[in-house]
Amino acid sequence: MKNLLLETIRCEAGKLQNLEWHQERAGRSCRVIFGASHKINLQGIIVPGEAREGLFKCRVLYDTRIEKVEFIPYSFRLVKKLRLIQAGDLEYSHKFADRKEIEALFARRSPADDILIVKNGLITDTSYANIALFDGSAWHTPAKPLLAGTRRASLIAAGKLTPADIPPQRLSEYQEVRLINSMMGLEESPRLHPGDIIQITKN
Repeated sequence: MKNLLLETIRCEAGKLQNLEWHQERAGRSCRVIFGASHKINLQGIIVPGEAREGLFKCRVLYDTRIEKVEFIPYSFRLVKKLRLIQAGDLEYSHKFADRKEIEALFARRSPADDILIVKNGLITDTSYANIALFDGSAWHTPAKPLLAGTRRASLIAAGKLTPADIPPQRLSEYQEVRLINSMMGLEESPRLHPGDIIQITKN
């Protein structure tokens, strides 16, 4: 089976959101992984009638061309607690559909709802989202995420997020933590506090 790349695009009221950032990432991934110079045309995706009202996840599987597009009704996941998990040598700099390694880490989340991955001594992402942290005056996001998300990129470009190296020991310096991805903006994402993050325990 092909190891396909994936773009997840927010479709709200029949409109595909943040397309320029999805297009940029898809083009970059194609160049780096496949050496392809042509563009994946995400702008050409047609929204079906059943997805023209409400909120849908547009899931695009592709390599050097689009292989499959599907629209799935979307509802926000309830996340109240995160558990810090060491990533080891995990690499996920391109958004592949195959997420076995991340899913294996996610399986260790109990008693939390999701994981917050630590790599090389710095926090990175949850299993499905980048994170934003508020220190009382500004919003920060890990400078070295596992996957540089499209929502994250747009918020950095807009000056609403500042990349920073954040070790787990500095989490207590922040007042609020939010999860962000292509489907969730900063204002509508789950809101947590440092006390909602379960630290790594030493044996």
